[in-house]
Amino acid sequence: MLTTSLIHTLLIFIFTLTPKADDILGVWLTADEDGHVEIFEENGKFFGKIIWAEDMYEDDGVTLSKDNNNPDSELRERTIKNLVIIEDFVFENGEWRNGNIYDPNNGRTYSARMRLRDGKLHLRGYIGFSMIGRTEVWTRLETD
Repeated sequence: MLTTSLIHTLLIFIFTLTPKADDILGVWLTADEDGHVEIFEENGKFFGKIIWAEDMYEDDGVTLSKDNNNPDSELRERTIKNLVIIEDFVFENGEWRNGNIYDPNNGRTYSARMRLRDGKLHLRGYIGFSMIGRTEVWTRLETD
């Protein structure tokens, strides 16, 4: 029979493993290590914007790169810097769901879900069913 203190310890351990909604907040290094995305909360939903990317500037090193691959010609004038690529995620049952992720490299938007595992962000983008998709693992960046 389990003692009360052992049960208490197990409950504390279980609750510390269960992610909280704001555990995802912060700056993340993308899987290809070519971008930093800041995830933030607004009105109970979670979003992410590009705050740094290897190709953030044109060849002159001064002019900000544009969202050239966007299928909507009116959106191609947006700059990559501060471009919101993660939108409308809600926290439910230990994961972030029902959101979208935009890939500025190909101009496509995917349905997505996100989970934290061992301090890493597992972001799964898909079209239609989540079983048919791709998962990327992002690493949290330490900020000062």
